[in-house]
Amino acid sequence: MTGEVDAAYLEAAKLPRVIVESWQRSLATGVNPDCGAKVATAAGRLTALRNAHPLAEALPVVRRLLVDHASDSGVAVAITSADGMILWVEGDADVCRKATAMNFVPGADWSERGAGTNAPGTALALDREIQIRACEHFSRPVQRWNCTATPLHDRRNGELLGSLDLTGGASVASSQTLALVRAVALAIENHLALLTYTQPQPPPTGARLTVLGPDRPAWETTDDVSGPRRKTLTGRHADILVLLIRHPEGLSADHLAYLLDEKELDVVTIRAEMSRLRKVIGEAVLASRPYRLLTTVCSDMDDVIDLLRSGDLHAALDRYTGSLLPRSVSPAIARLRSELSASLREAVLSESPTGDPRLLRRWLDLPEARDDRQGWRTLIDHRGAAACIRAEARGHLVGLDADLA
Repeated sequence: MTGEVDAAYLEAAKLPRVIVESWQRSLATGVNPDCGAKVATAAGRLTALRNAHPLAEALPVVRRLLVDHASDSGVAVAITSADGMILWVEGDADVCRKATAMNFVPGADWSERGAGTNAPGTALALDREIQIRACEHFSRPVQRWNCTATPLHDRRNGELLGSLDLTGGASVASSQTLALVRAVALAIENHLALLTYTQPQPPPTGARLTVLGPDRPAWETTDDVSGPRRKTLTGRHADILVLLIRHPEGLSADHLAYLLDEKELDVVTIRAEMSRLRKVIGEAVLASRPYRLLTTVCSDMDDVIDLLRSGDLHAALDRYTGSLLPRSVSPAIARLRSELSASLREAVLSESPTGDPRLLRRWLDLPEARDDRQGWRTLIDHRGAAACIRAEARGHLVGLDADLA
């Protein structure tokens, strides 16, 4: 084998199922088993990331409970961010020095996507504690090491913050080490919870989502200090927020992945996406396990729905600037898009041919209604429509027929 790991080898190695599945994910993302992790973060940026990371507040706890006793124990203690980048490595000086040969250093990417199966990366991927023994590592340069890791969370909302890892010899893969790592992780999370309890961060007020029409989706907030703020969203982030608005009970990572893409997404991608979304809209807006909104979020989509329910069709058409997230390929968003468009169409058509013809004409001016043959025929038959409007409708139908010829 040189750079490849096949199914026959996985079978012959008799690895635990959780390890086999991790190897398969590593293969699927193109990790080279002959290479270690890569250092992808410059020193200056690493310093900034460390200073801003919430786990920086927990370093005294880690050093008191682990590092102070690891200086000559043959163990390295590492803390990573939620995306698998190593932030700190401390402990036995000889072990830390030897670990540099496999780039087990601050700034290196030890996610599964970056380094294959390894304790901190796989703990983050699965969101659970794990021990990886020497031969179970996907990358060959790492197979002389054993490691135990557990994810670290924000106790307020369940957000994944990073991982705590012990790396060293065979003793690191013991049940005693696992119990120690669990206990220290609990101490870290409790310490951070106490800090945030004394420094509460209220969610923003006046949160609003704009997702209708051809313009880029946007997130708007208003508070007493900074006033109104507007941020442009990526399509994926807008998809997620729409789905969370429609599911106030919350969504698991698996369910959200399925709603966004029935085949391609996994929970690791969802967690990474949610972490990025929190940086855009604020930590206090989103909760985890399940993912849900912690504050009321208004939207132009809900404005139209409420106006339709009240029967104010003119106002509904005023607010309906176009279809819901027209560039989204999410199957769940496509269903919501069709439902909203169909509801508005049926409400307008139900007013004809005796209601206000301007309603029907405004609907037919929308891009999604230009080929609505029934709508144009209804306008022709509308009793209140002027002769010139009916003539225009007949001409449009002739054009539609010509397109089909």
